Amino acid sequence: MLTSPNRLVATVFGAVYLLVGLLGFVVTSGIGFFATEGANLIIFEVNPLHNVIHLAIGGALLYAGLTSTAMARTVNTGVGAVYLLVGVLGLFLLTSPLNIIALNGADNVLHLASAVLLLGMGLSMDKSATAVRA
Repeated sequence: MLTSPNRLVATVFGAVYLLVGLLGFVVTSGIGFFATEGANLIIFEVNPLHNVIHLAIGGALLYAGLTSTAMARTVNTGVGAVYLLVGVLGLFLLTSPLNIIALNGADNVLHLASAVLLLGMGLSMDKSATAVRA
């Protein structure tokens, strides 16, 4: 794992997103599952759906990071692309009734930063990942 930047990033991001998903449930007691305004977890707004999404993404990243370089690279790229989409769409959803994951400005910044890092890692590092199974 330490020889592959993709595996390291996937493992670290996976563990962090799992932790955030779990901590989110501590602060979202009484918040509707699809509530457009959630509870604050530090500076990020979350609702139960947002927490479930964090758990799913964290689990996928952690699993990929612990499995193989090729899988970590693929999942990093896929999650990065999804976060890029969520980050851009989130800019338009902040005050909309379609904001079912209770996004706020800090969430958008974090999603866009995660997208840049995950996409950059997945698309640039470990290019020979299909030939080398670490």
